[in-house]
Amino acid sequence: MAHYERLSALDASFLGLEDSDSHMHVGAVSIFDAGPVLTPEGGLDIDRIRASVESKLHLVPRFRQRLAHVPYERNPIWVDDTRFRLAYHVRHTALPKPGDERVLKRLVGRTMSMPLDRKRPLWEMWFVEGLDGGQRFAIISKTHHCMVDGIAGADLMSLILEPLPNTEISEPQPWRAFPMPSRARLLVDEAARRLSQPVEALSSVVGAVRKPYDALAAVGEGLRAVGNTFAPALNPASATPLNEAIGPHRRFDWLAMPVTDLKAIKNAFAGTLNDVVLAVVAGALRRFFIRRQLDPDELRIRSLVPVNVRHQDERGQMGNRVAEMIADLPVHIDDPVQRLKLVTEHMADLKKRKRALGAEIMTQLAEWTVPNLLVQAVRLAGRTRPYNVIVTNVPGPQIPLYFLGCPMRTAYPVVPLFHNLCLVVGLFSYNGGLFWGLNADWEQMPDLHDIVTALEESFAELQQRADEVEQHERPRPAQKPPKHALPRKQARTSAAVLAPKGAARR
Repeated sequence: MAHYERLSALDASFLGLEDSDSHMHVGAVSIFDAGPVLTPEGGLDIDRIRASVESKLHLVPRFRQRLAHVPYERNPIWVDDTRFRLAYHVRHTALPKPGDERVLKRLVGRTMSMPLDRKRPLWEMWFVEGLDGGQRFAIISKTHHCMVDGIAGADLMSLILEPLPNTEISEPQPWRAFPMPSRARLLVDEAARRLSQPVEALSSVVGAVRKPYDALAAVGEGLRAVGNTFAPALNPASATPLNEAIGPHRRFDWLAMPVTDLKAIKNAFAGTLNDVVLAVVAGALRRFFIRRQLDPDELRIRSLVPVNVRHQDERGQMGNRVAEMIADLPVHIDDPVQRLKLVTEHMADLKKRKRALGAEIMTQLAEWTVPNLLVQAVRLAGRTRPYNVIVTNVPGPQIPLYFLGCPMRTAYPVVPLFHNLCLVVGLFSYNGGLFWGLNADWEQMPDLHDIVTALEESFAELQQRADEVEQHERPRPAQKPPKHALPRKQARTSAAVLAPKGAARR
């Protein structure tokens, strides 16, 4: 019996956007303590690691599927890979001694510079030994964006890893690949899908007739949202070094912060945790532009902010369920608190105007037409420069996770670059930490670490101001009066009586 699944328009658009320079895979680099997975010789036990991954594959069936296409229309579908080999996807490598994080970052950049093979399932896991002389190891994961978005990737990590330091490996469940569906079946199914679309449209019209006022309100809200979504393209952001033609090679860098420190800033000045993140990025970009000899006071800088539109009952499902908002980054403001205030007000206004709704409507329209609609829209956006950078913040599990008993210490996200976009900032919160992953073009961003330093300085600046607010508002402890002291009013009277005549008052 044949089986297949059609890609959504949004998922398929990431295939259309990929070329020799833009690799549309998302990923992460996670660092673990190595003890339980080491061999007596000190290396990683890759056979045991592969057995553990294989025992979990039934939780993510997409990892055994590859791409195929409907004849003529060439719409992509998922089919089982009859030649699936786990060893191809779970790879083993090592860092040269002494195995510091600087060398690991370079390996991440090289790994992310290589596209995934579309003839096979679109994922890889690189297990990297030799970090800190063997005390830690890393997992570099790559998954094509047509398979997962950030939220799905976080859920996927929760499925593969475990909340307890379990070192046992369960038996893998039996699996047999479904055969590839015939051309005739694919053509008949696609024709039936096309014919069903007018029926769905008619049912929507009938519903609108029954509730005309609700329908008119929804249409008006949708049109306003779409108009607001396209508004930034009519007023381009400033040309900056972040918006040059990219090549195939990548640089990667990272930093980590305690979530409690960002929450302290949020509590001191109001807003959300994501508002604090965007304000920190704005402060860092201000420093970066000054170092590149640009005047930030003359720049209009915007960030694309992906928004999760996945419903609660969709958690754990593969595929993409995201929309976008385009937010102003006030790099022209020198005062960090004022920058945060402007970001908070602006993000509240964007949510009120429902910018993310407009992007979601465009995605739904693509489902009714062809996935190429979204591809052309994104490429048009690259030429009109509606934004300068992407900042995406994905919430992760706030408990420690383990792989074969090895605790995961850090998890830095890797977000792909698009045309004329040289820098993407990804954030992932895990177990009390906020982990920043900066993916950049190798040629255009040789000073990527300067942005890491600028992020640290921008954050420290806000943190200092938040500490000042906390110290100012902290109630002073009441001081006990000395024993046998007079009441305050009586003490003042007695002092006036006992003071020498003509003495100066203090």
